[in-house]
Amino acid sequence: MKKVFFLLFFMLGIFFVQQSQAANYKLDHAKIDALFNEASVVSLNAFSMMANSPLEMPAQASVREKDPLLAIVFDFFLGGLGVHRFYLGTKPLTGIGYILTCGGIFGIVPLVDLIVLAVNYDDISKFVDNPKFFMW
Repeated sequence: MKKVFFLLFFMLGIFFVQQSQAANYKLDHAKIDALFNEASVVSLNAFSMMANSPLEMPAQASVREKDPLLAIVFDFFLGGLGVHRFYLGTKPLTGIGYILTCGGIFGIVPLVDLIVLAVNYDDISKFVDNPKFFMW
């Protein structure tokens, strides 16, 4: 019972501290309006000018840009949500399948994905943009 009272007292203390800090905060609308008036307008035409430059950017990320270590870390910590598959470029439906099957058939699929990614660390090209639920 003491723990409940302590928790309640602690939560009320946090609430009152936040309320006192919020009461001291005031907006200066004149300064905000002045900032908006001094702001410059940014147009999307800058991106189209970049496309016409000699250094054109690629439309899609290449396989070499996908770091296998990052995919393994995503799989280890967030594999049940399919985050590693999103990083590798799969379709959103695969991630939804991971979530609906309780972490990829109760965590078995992310575990196998982790092993497969670790074994094929040097070349993960066949797993990039792979639309299958079982990427192996």
